[in-house]
Amino acid sequence: MAADVAKVQSVAVVDFGSQYTQLIARRIREHNVHSLIVGPKVTPGELSDLNVVGIVFSGGPSSVYAEGAPRCDASLLEMGVPILGICYGMQLVCQMLGSEVKASRGREYGRTELRLAGRGGFLAHLPQRTHVWMSHGDVVSVSGDAFAVLAETDSCPFAAVAHRERPIVGVQFHPEVTHTQEGSLIIRNFLFDMCGCRGDWHLGDVRSESVKALAERVGPDERVICGLSGGVDSSVTAALLHEAIGDRLVCIFVDNGLLRSGEVELVELTFRDHFHADLRVVSAADRFLSKLDGVHDPQQKRTIIGHEFIEVFKDEAAKVTNAKYLAQGTLYPDVIESGEGLGGVSAGIKLHHNVGGLPAELGFELIEPLRDLFKDEVRVLGEQLGLPHAICWRHPFPGPGLAVRIIGPVTSKKLDILRQVDKIVIDEIVAAGWYGKIAQALAALLPIQTVGVMGDDRTYEDQFVAAVRFVETTDFMTADWVRVDQELLARISSRIMNEVHGVNRVVYDISSKPPATIEWE
Repeated sequence: MAADVAKVQSVAVVDFGSQYTQLIARRIREHNVHSLIVGPKVTPGELSDLNVVGIVFSGGPSSVYAEGAPRCDASLLEMGVPILGICYGMQLVCQMLGSEVKASRGREYGRTELRLAGRGGFLAHLPQRTHVWMSHGDVVSVSGDAFAVLAETDSCPFAAVAHRERPIVGVQFHPEVTHTQEGSLIIRNFLFDMCGCRGDWHLGDVRSESVKALAERVGPDERVICGLSGGVDSSVTAALLHEAIGDRLVCIFVDNGLLRSGEVELVELTFRDHFHADLRVVSAADRFLSKLDGVHDPQQKRTIIGHEFIEVFKDEAAKVTNAKYLAQGTLYPDVIESGEGLGGVSAGIKLHHNVGGLPAELGFELIEPLRDLFKDEVRVLGEQLGLPHAICWRHPFPGPGLAVRIIGPVTSKKLDILRQVDKIVIDEIVAAGWYGKIAQALAALLPIQTVGVMGDDRTYEDQFVAAVRFVETTDFMTADWVRVDQELLARISSRIMNEVHGVNRVVYDISSKPPATIEWE
């Protein structure tokens, strides 16, 4: 339902299992060139139908000479379309065209100095020496006569190559990561100098084309139901639909009692008061809490909350007349990781709640207007649609809400305590200018009683430990804890223990992911 990708130039990223595949696609889009991720089984015909003018072979964890290593059809190399191989992708194209790949003497990982053998081609305008990010255990050991060597490192004699006759180039390093100093320039050279990209893909076009497509799809007497969560994905979906079909959109917001402080009011202010949308808020806190009574296991909590949400949603949706469609905030990474991408990409890494998550017996057709976009693009689109900054740029919040930030059984009292703690944390990082520097900030309530002293009294019973966690990350696959200002932590701790009855100790989580996860449950 987003822009018709066949009408613009596209660059395909063939996914061989790299943790950076989505990052490659995003880096391409930063140059106003549309990108899409495909699997190794993709055919030249499928790529031609999508107006592909360039192909990038991603990295991957396998060795190209290992049994069962992912490969693409050799016919992709015969299309005449420029190809950039990255890490495993470079080794694969070199091997397919006659070069030898073998294990290197030592794994090369991290920041490495790259020395150029020449400055032409897709490495034009790079300095003679620059730093790149390496992550490999294999190397191209013999390039033969087909490839010219463009750059080297101390451990890698074929760090960048170019085919002498075909528009095929490769780099052993990762230009898509920020640690590679001139990575953006390398990608730009490939896109514009080799592929001839026009840079004609813009989010404004996505907005106008999506609105037009939605208006044409939904009949004049048909209605669309959108389940609002308060997060950016569902909010942008609703705003886009409202622009397309107006009052034929019905938004359902389920207040499960597990939300942050002020969340219901923010949604009502945005969609009922600002957009004048048909918003229906279902107050179901007692229903959810009764089902969660005494439940310790986090996965069981998620299952209960997910099932109950579907039941509440079904009851409310049944009250909407002439409803034919259900709108969901599915994003491009959701589609890829759920194994629904072109060519069988990343088959079933995980199943997302918003990729066909609601049961078929609801009887609706799905509308997913954001399924071609990444999260950062959705945020920008939300601003274009007039959504408030607080919604467009809010930190991720788990679907089960505060239930998975309360370790152990969920009670009304614990929820009240955690809401107060969470509000203090968010208010303080916003006031200190740290909110935009942190990818995700959260507070968790731990099932630990510790001895404290408040006034002249010893505290223990009914006093909990609050854990504060700030992480920095680009893709949420890996994350590190934020080295935040200690004075800010001191203010947060002081306010929590002075203002929140029920907390007598505050700790700061300094775990990275992996081995920890971002959320506590």
